[in-house]
Amino acid sequence: MSEIYNINVSELRSFCGKLRAGDKVLLTGTVYTARDAAHKRFDALLDKGEPLPIDIKDSVIYYAGPTPAPAGKPIGSCGPTTSGRMDRFAPRLLDNGLCGMIGKGERSQAVRDAVQRNNAVYFCAIGGAGALAASCIKECEVVAFDDLGCESVKKLYIENFPVTVADDCSGGDIFTTGRAKYAQT
Repeated sequence: MSEIYNINVSELRSFCGKLRAGDKVLLTGTVYTARDAAHKRFDALLDKGEPLPIDIKDSVIYYAGPTPAPAGKPIGSCGPTTSGRMDRFAPRLLDNGLCGMIGKGERSQAVRDAVQRNNAVYFCAIGGAGALAASCIKECEVVAFDDLGCESVKKLYIENFPVTVADDCSGGDIFTTGRAKYAQT
């Protein structure tokens, strides 16, 4: 039976060992958005031995490219993007201290191995519900690569952001277990 947790991002690393694939989490704290273009730039910076524009140690990256904020709101629609597009970059970021990722869809074996190796977690957010996700975002600030527009890196402050543990640090994967349960019916 899955659990439901309220977790502050600043305490996520200490919770990773308790989380299991399928657990529900209401996440609160600071996360960063980054998609394909930003990940390519992160990779290039690491190749050159240069620091990243954000401190990824014990941080969470949300794979999202939010729309512009309507009047009076911190952000527009902000749903998750397909995580697999970041699979070639994720193991390196995890090995450099990243604690968690939020997106949609399954991950490669290399990412699942890196999640285990680094006591990290991959969360799935509800796809197609960008307005719901935006309602949990209280602050938004562009912090890197402003020239990328919606794909710039943004620092978000989220409150009770609903996610599900997809890949845990013990090797659990909801996509594998979900398929197995379906095949039994």
